[in-house]
Amino acid sequence: MGRAILAMSGSAASLLPRPFVTFRNLFVDFWRDMTRDAIRPYRPELHYMRGPGPAWRAKHSLPPLG
Repeated sequence: MGRAILAMSGSAASLLPRPFVTFRNLFVDFWRDMTRDAIRPYRPELHYMRGPGPAWRAKHSLPPLG
């Protein structure tokens, strides 16, 4: 009864013996870590906020800093 409920719920990994589930989890974590940068490379220019520059100040009629 328990296996039938697990099979109907779509959790096929829970039917595997425990060592295989552990290996599967390790492999999935490893694969995510390896492919993360290929899918979503780090772009530092998206994270560094330095405020408006001289072109923005000239456009909005504000005096330059400094």
